Formats: sequence, structure tokens, C-alpha cells
Amino acid sequence: MTQPPPPPPPYRESVYRRRAHEIDFRIHGDDLQYVEIDLDPGEAAVAEAGAMLFMTDGVEMNTVFGDASEQQGGFFGKLVGAGKRLLTGESLFMTVFEATGRRVETVAFAAPFAGKIVEADLMELGGEILCQKDSFLCGAKGIAIDIAFTKRLGTGFFGGEGFILQRIRGDGLAFLHAGGTVTRRTLAAGERLKVDTGCLVAFQPSVDYDIEFVGGIKNTLFGGEGLFFATMTGPGDVWLQSLPLSRLANRLAGAFASRKGEGSLLGGLGDLLDGRE
Repeated sequence: MTQPPPPPPPYRESVYRRRAHEIDFRIHGDDLQYVEIDLDPGEAAVAEAGAMLFMTDGVEMNTVFGDASEQQGGFFGKLVGAGKRLLTGESLFMTVFEATGRRVETVAFAAPFAGKIVEADLMELGGEILCQKDSFLCGAKGIAIDIAFTKRLGTGFFGGEGFILQRIRGDGLAFLHAGGTVTRRTLAAGERLKVDTGCLVAFQPSVDYDIEFVGGIKNTLFGGEGLFFATMTGPGDVWLQSLPLSRLANRLAGAFASRKGEGSLLGGLGDLLDGRE
């Protein structure tokens, strides 16, 4: 007689359940995106100040001092969290959006400029990612937004992001925003990738982050890529953006400067002929 298979081991909920709030989401749009998050009763999302697009009537908004994660406790903890946010150039405050009713509520957050919103599941990524200082948009309550210092002096001076990076920790969902199109590359152990310093968005802590001199007089003076590359050495995942905000700002500034100079001989008549008046 065939024996029945043994019963599965007992399910231990504490092992598999996220500590951060579990949220459902949808990302809308193409180049100017926003993320829509569904909150069950009692669930909450955290976001940078000013990121909210809309929320349904049953969502309660609460502005908090410093980091909005549940790990932060007491006045001293809030003060430390606010100081860290100040170092990364962010606002001293974050906003918590909690569903206080008896049904599913919705809150949406909009990207600050043209680009893509990227979902990062911290549970699948080992509980931590490092990213550029202004890339965090929103996430599930329970994740912590901290700071990390670059390990090498040269990387801090020439790596494009300075000495301080943003560290996002926890086991929930976080949403990052980057300019243009975002690509995610998985590096094998020892595999190296050279990146324009402004195009680096985020990477796992297992990836070694350093800089490398471009080399060559012509490359340095006329290559248009600056003096240094960022070098990423695996193993781990790296997220890159095709259009850094700094590059877009430089192009816009150049366009405004050239527009100001155009038609200077003809003055207002030149603007009129160019169709700018």
C-alpha cells in the first residue's frame, strides 16, 4: 500500500511576512509617470514632501519630522533622521498617507520631471540599495531612508554624487525616479561596467563603486564625458538613467543662452522673423 506523502512543515508567518506594509500599485504614463498605490485599512505609504498627486477621501495625510519609517523612535531618533535627510539635500519632513476607513483607499505620487518610475522590492534585493540623493519618490511604510558615505576619497570628489548616497533599507516596496529611460543591468562577479557619473541611479551594496580617469588628451578635452567614469564591479544589480537632470538642465541653459544671443544684430526684428515674438 502506497504511503501518503509527509505533511509540509508548519508555516511560520513571522518568517515570510514583510515587516513593511504590503501595498498594491500601478504605474501610469510613459515619460511623465505617476504611481498609484492601493492601501488596505490601516496600511500606509511614505513619500517625499510635495510628491502627492491625489488621494481618495479615506486617506489621512500626516507630515512627520525626519525619516517616516517605523524603526525611528523618540525625539533623538527623529532629530538624527532629519539631520541625515538634510545631508542628502532633501526636506526635513516626510509625509505619511494612511488608509483610515474600512475600504481600500488610493493615493498617487507624481514624478518631478520627465523620466521613469522604477519599482524596487527590497525583500528581493537583499534588504538594501544605494542610490543617488534625490531618486527616492515614495514607498511602503516601514522602509527606512538613510545615508551612506562613499568608501573612497576620489569617488566622493569625482563620482558625480559626492560623498553621500541615499541608502534605502527594509523589506517593502520602494519607488525611485530617474530621468529619461531606465535600464537595469545585472553584473556577474568581477564583471566591470564603465558609466557616465551622472547616469548612475542605484546599485546593490555588493557592487563595488569606484571612479576611473578617462585618459588621453583628446578624450579629456573633447570627449564630452568629463574627466572620470564611474566603474561598477559585480556581483549585483545596477540601475542607469539615460537623461540625468543635470544634463537636461545644461542643455536647457545652453538653449536659453543661444536664444538670447540670436538676432542680436536685428534686435526685436530678428525675434519677430524667427517667430519668437
